[in-house]
Amino acid sequence: MKSIKAILTAALLVVACALPASAQFRFGVRLGTEVNSMRLNKDVFDNDNRAGFTGGLMTEFTVPVVNLGFDLSVMYVHRVSASTADANASADIKDMLSSDKFRKRDYIEIPLNLKYKLALPAISRIVAPYVTTGPSFSILASKKAINNAFENKAFDVAWNFGLGVQLINHLQVGASYGIGLNKTVKALTNIDATAIDGKNNYWTITAAWLF
Repeated sequence: MKSIKAILTAALLVVACALPASAQFRFGVRLGTEVNSMRLNKDVFDNDNRAGFTGGLMTEFTVPVVNLGFDLSVMYVHRVSASTADANASADIKDMLSSDKFRKRDYIEIPLNLKYKLALPAISRIVAPYVTTGPSFSILASKKAINNAFENKAFDVAWNFGLGVQLINHLQVGASYGIGLNKTVKALTNIDATAIDGKNNYWTITAAWLF
């Protein structure tokens, strides 16, 4: 936990120093779900598509007039990975990929996003679309061990691209796609781990209430 607090403190200091004194600072709670694929209907929440859930705290810094800033969150994430194997992978590897031990992981995730809001005259306090992008750092909170051949890596990095809308100046509803930058599984034996696409790529749908 000390390392998590150190990362959060350092990130806050960097953001605070980069923004002028007129910047607006807000904080709140953020809840959501992760899904394997984005569907523009109610099927996005079907059990076969749902990949996990997330919840935590969020802060937001915004520079008035230009409406450019950052948001920073500390989230608990229960993630169900969608690892796949290539055609040459052995049957044993394919069986392991379908097991809960291989697919399910818990993380403390710290996403830091650059955020731009589109401020429309007269209605921006009611509706304000926004776009985000930035890195996400995930620290494994569940067990590393999967079996005698593989273990989960303790640290995961992704890059997020998102969009959303702010309503009544407090509620933010958004969706983002995270592109995994590193494999999340480590081979402990001479099993061919190159046959496994172990990167976490996922959609996240969240709602945040900011004060």
